[in-house]
Amino acid sequence: QVQLVESGGGLVQAGGSLRLSCAASGRTFSSFAMGWFRQAPGKEREFVATITRNGGRTYAADSVKGRFTISRDNAKNTVYLQMNSLKLEDTAVYYCAAVTGSYYYMRESDYNYWGQGTQVTVSS
Repeated sequence: QVQLVESGGGLVQAGGSLRLSCAASGRTFSSFAMGWFRQAPGKEREFVATITRNGGRTYAADSVKGRFTISRDNAKNTVYLQMNSLKLEDTAVYYCAAVTGSYYYMRESDYNYWGQGTQVTVSS
């Protein structure tokens, strides 16, 4: 079992930046691949980015590639999502998720554990 708590969301102007954090507790954090997903109003939850358990490989959705960066600090049991050049369409609730595995994972159904989400609102 692992518990995930996101933080760092808020209101930001278009073009601005935010860094989301997801703190994990419970089982050994370094045994989990991690992912970020988001859900905009009226839309299904979608994949944003993922990272392997040792942080050696990452993958991001085309919609955020070059603007968002996922990273992790296993000593702090935390995964991050640095979001730059934010756009109105990035407005959503952002969720972190965890799965035991040796690679990275892009499907929502791959993940076993989810946080409660943090709201990101981008204004014009």
